[in-house]
Amino acid sequence: MAESESDSDFLKEFYIPAYIFNDETKFSDLRDVPEFPVLVFINSKSGGQLGGDLLNTYRSVLNEHQIFDVGEEAPDKVLRRVYTRLEKLKQEKDEFATKIHERLRIIVAGGDGTAGWLLGVVCDLKLPHPPPIATVPLGTGNNLPFSFGWGKKNPGTDRNSVLSFLEQVMKAKEMKIDNWHILMRMRAPKEGPCDPIPPLELPHSLHAFGRVSSTDELNMEGYHTFRGGFWNYFSMGMDAQVSYAFHSERKLHPEKFKNQLVNQSTYAKLGCTQGWFAASVFHPSSKNVAQLAKVKIMKKHGQWQDLHIPQSIRSIICLNLPSFSGGLNPWGTPSGRKKNERDLTAPYVDDGLLEVVGFRDAWHGLVLLAPKGHGTRLAQAHRIRFEFHKGAADHTYMRIDGEPWKQPLPKDDDAVVVEISHLGQVNMLATQNCRSKSVNDVSSSTSHHNGEEDDDFSDEDDSRAEPEFRKFGAADTFRIPDEIDISQLS
Repeated sequence: MAESESDSDFLKEFYIPAYIFNDETKFSDLRDVPEFPVLVFINSKSGGQLGGDLLNTYRSVLNEHQIFDVGEEAPDKVLRRVYTRLEKLKQEKDEFATKIHERLRIIVAGGDGTAGWLLGVVCDLKLPHPPPIATVPLGTGNNLPFSFGWGKKNPGTDRNSVLSFLEQVMKAKEMKIDNWHILMRMRAPKEGPCDPIPPLELPHSLHAFGRVSSTDELNMEGYHTFRGGFWNYFSMGMDAQVSYAFHSERKLHPEKFKNQLVNQSTYAKLGCTQGWFAASVFHPSSKNVAQLAKVKIMKKHGQWQDLHIPQSIRSIICLNLPSFSGGLNPWGTPSGRKKNERDLTAPYVDDGLLEVVGFRDAWHGLVLLAPKGHGTRLAQAHRIRFEFHKGAADHTYMRIDGEPWKQPLPKDDDAVVVEISHLGQVNMLATQNCRSKSVNDVSSSTSHHNGEEDDDFSDEDDSRAEPEFRKFGAADTFRIPDEIDISQLS
């Protein structure tokens, strides 16, 4: 298909010449620096065949050197190479490369797990001006793209669809988003494993959560320490169990998971077979959250305090974005009375607070489909700590941003401790349809007083990061060479 002159001029604003990526190619007569140079990361395994098709389309409209398949090369290795190269060119007084670095944007296409992986890598780079990120909804839930206005339905993969998305990237605004560090520590058990168990070793699963190395500063003698990071949510309980079953089934029968609608239908069926719709019958009360763990929270610059968890709660979600399970908002917007009585606020993505919500079962979750519906609001917190009771269960299920795992729990000695702490912020790209709200956005504070507040749905309850929380570990392989001064990457 011939490229029109207007399309050619448009694509020049995103195109990065090959010499930026390697020494083998030479540049000549480079005049206009692109206004919106992009690096594109695509999970070719996401969305059935869509990921591979999208990869081919992007490579046909832009320079193939700026398009990457995360299944072939991890994002941390790519960004290490690109930023090292940009710094080298900058030291050679290359003004074109300097402008590329200043204007660089990132597009990531995949599920929430893939997007979270890339955000973790960018966070670990600790650049003075990290590139803002746009997310293509190529997964099943697509909570991250939906929260920032990029939609939740899988996109088209043809040329026109890609050009349309790039136009949105051009018009998008930058927006801060909190990121969160999660640390899990347990005494080394006398017998049995304690490593997180991914669903049938799903490719790339648990890249956002894993054991620290023996040389890591977080490692403690006699203990097993795991860490990770998230942007959307951490959940524990039955919802994570259903997600684990879904990923296991998809690994066993990939031919059955070719499009988003089928995936969502299968997810609902697994919710039934796992007992999520009849949890009181199929889910033993010994595995309810209150029986499994003691939960503590900390407000900003406050003290640890116990959080009361109703006995009926079987799933607990620590939420950063106003989107869960494909676009539902478990927290809603508290009414003025709730704000005053319980010190609750609207959910902002950059306020340094997580919304903690509980659910009894899937039927309880269906209240989110009602206007102004929400789950059981438990608290808003700057830090959260789970202490699992000794011998309460031999395992539980956990999930970070769409990535579930089965977590063995030791039966002897000390409890398992999981602690979530605010880490910092990264830059996202948001469209005009963005659902996320910023504390700095004047319109967001007024919109919450114009009919968006919830009714009195019943809440059942009655009631700064430490130095060790410094990075996600999503890019443990990332290391700027000693001869490069990272402080000069600006």
